[in-house]
Amino acid sequence: MSKSARARPAKPAARILIVDDHPIVREGLIKLIELEGDLAVVGEAETAAEARKAAEQLKPDLVILDITLREGNGLDLLKDLRVRCPKTAVLVLSMHDESIYAERVLKAGARGYLMKDQARGNVVAALRKVLAGEVYLSPHMAQQVLSRVTTGAAPAGGSPLDALSDRELEVFRLLGRGLSTRQVAHELHRSIRTIDAHRENIKRKLRLSSAAELVQRAVLWVREEGA
Repeated sequence: MSKSARARPAKPAARILIVDDHPIVREGLIKLIELEGDLAVVGEAETAAEARKAAEQLKPDLVILDITLREGNGLDLLKDLRVRCPKTAVLVLSMHDESIYAERVLKAGARGYLMKDQARGNVVAALRKVLAGEVYLSPHMAQQVLSRVTTGAAPAGGSPLDALSDRELEVFRLLGRGLSTRQVAHELHRSIRTIDAHRENIKRKLRLSSAAELVQRAVLWVREEGA
């Protein structure tokens, strides 16, 4: 090795912030990442408020973000981080079906989407791809997105929930968790009238005939998705 090569300083490890409300998930990610010399976890957060504060203070290169948080909405947080920390890349790591959320998070500014059941074998590769300025999706989801872009049509077998806006999907999820209209309005910092309008839009888009049918469908989806 030449003298100049020995003197060249090593590239600093990429700085990563983990945002997830499950301590076991955060611990597992930290153990995986710490095995890599070019990656370093510099902080953790379990709520949207903590994540905003940590991102602004730590200025990480990348945030691993779960879009379902115990306090705060992950999609809203993602959009906020893109404004507050435009140089920070975001990789969404979620339990939710990628066919429902992957395109949503890319449109909101994320650089990749990885389902938690695929994380152990793929998270490091996903991190490196996003840090290199590329987009990470599973091969199946990448093909769906490419098909939608090239044909302009939704792929066969797509979810009816694709028709919902981000806010409508969040209202649907909260209804499925048993919250009343008033409680959803409080959670999302919106008026009851606004939530009622979202409910009506969801019923129309999903072709549901009653409020009871709406809640029943939402509860069933939350149980299936673990949302």
